[in-house]
Amino acid sequence: MDFETIRYEPDGAVLTITFNRPERLNAMSPQSHAELEEAFNRFAADDALQVAIVTGAGRAFCAGSDLKSFRLEEAPPYPPHGYAGLIQRHDLLKPVIAAVNGLAYGGGFEFSLACDIVVAAESASFGLVEPKVGLIAIAGGITRLVRAVGNKRAMIPLLTAEPLSAREGLELGFVSEVVPDAELLARARELAGRIIACAPLAVRATKDIAYRSMDEPSLAEAIQAQEHYASFQAWRHSEDAHEGMRAFVEKRPPVWKGR
Repeated sequence: MDFETIRYEPDGAVLTITFNRPERLNAMSPQSHAELEEAFNRFAADDALQVAIVTGAGRAFCAGSDLKSFRLEEAPPYPPHGYAGLIQRHDLLKPVIAAVNGLAYGGGFEFSLACDIVVAAESASFGLVEPKVGLIAIAGGITRLVRAVGNKRAMIPLLTAEPLSAREGLELGFVSEVVPDAELLARARELAGRIIACAPLAVRATKDIAYRSMDEPSLAEAIQAQEHYASFQAWRHSEDAHEGMRAFVEKRPPVWKGR
């Protein structure tokens, strides 16, 4: 598939995906959904890629669904992994960093909530604005925001559909960091570099345990359950687990193989 609505740019172990419809504030069309599904399929399958950074072209991260190409009764189904190919991709263990460069409204906000790290520019803003046009945030926005910040803190932005600044997002807890606009991509790439300096299987097991532990009934059960996860077993029996300890003892940088 040739990409028209996004840019797909691998660079070593880091993939940068850019929403690329700046004339429409990077709003999502059916073609955008299909291309992002393919992009994340490629990212998941490519062993050379370890971290993805997602950002937007122009002054928006993503304005959500393109209402000019959207009719509720005629809307095509989302791709197999949900809105933008990511929202329901629950088996993706590689980290995804959102570098939010401007407005992230509707599905754009929902997309950022599905990322593991959210680095926001000072000028960024976030909003689940769907109720203002008679819709609701069905692509995970309601459920993920409540989980990220708690019921009472989520209810004002959910029920008023009013946007939040990057600083408000940081205070609430759904933004990881706020940086000056000019430093946004550099900071995202710095974080990606720090992640790929770690053992890939250890990173993936850590992400998996962090999310799945929240679905366990108690802390004690979460700790007991982790060793039964496939990601945990892959890490425990990996060459990299031994390599890391050998490199530490031998006082040299580790050489990760991802196995």
